[in-house]
Amino acid sequence: MRGFTQFLRKELTETFRTWRIWVLPGLLLFFALTSPVIAKMTPQLLESVASGQEGLQITIPEPTYLDSYSQWVKNLQQLVAIALLLTTGGIIAGERSSGTAVLVLTKPVSRSAFVIAKYLSHALLVIVSTLVGAFACWGTTYAVFGEAPVSRIVEPTAAWLAFALVLIAVMTAFSAGMKSLAAGGAGIGAFFAISILSLWGPALRYSPAGLAGAPSSLLMGENPALVWPLLTGALAVIALVGAAVLIFRRIEL
Repeated sequence: MRGFTQFLRKELTETFRTWRIWVLPGLLLFFALTSPVIAKMTPQLLESVASGQEGLQITIPEPTYLDSYSQWVKNLQQLVAIALLLTTGGIIAGERSSGTAVLVLTKPVSRSAFVIAKYLSHALLVIVSTLVGAFACWGTTYAVFGEAPVSRIVEPTAAWLAFALVLIAVMTAFSAGMKSLAAGGAGIGAFFAISILSLWGPALRYSPAGLAGAPSSLLMGENPALVWPLLTGALAVIALVGAAVLIFRRIEL
């Protein structure tokens, strides 16, 4: 892969100079810091609403660190996942439409190196941002509740990261052959299709769809079988990035 190392270094450097460093990392940090506060304040807000309604009584158990972690995991599985799909719609398509891809490929950078470096740079951004967010959520949860077991947030977050890497590979394949907006729409469609597929037992046990609901299951203390979803998820990443390389080689810039 000609020029891979140099192009990957350039991509990682540019991450700190463009909007990419603010959007997804900022969203993750926002949810990390607000999840414990929302978990703590929700019962009080509901009680204040109930007090204004004559005859209405709401009994709410005292919130714990699990409510904070649950809020964090729910945001990862829903809002952050959708934001990830939308922001990676132009992972390759944006470079094609702006003409940057043509300029890069006139240098000693192969198309294979271009695609794989794009995938890895975005994957590293998501991994680092999510780990920083998880640490921030753990620290804020401990400050608010005085209790925050590390393992209870590490396992769900790690499971979501595995699923996120699959989603980035999906978007890399879509973006290699579509425009940014179309790729984003196709990615959201694929996300909901995977979520529906996870309701089917065999897909839940043996396919990457099993990773979609794994964070919630792990947080609730369940022990979902993740060996096959992780293995097939890794194979899916390789296959999807490989497909993106083949598409990008054949497409006219």
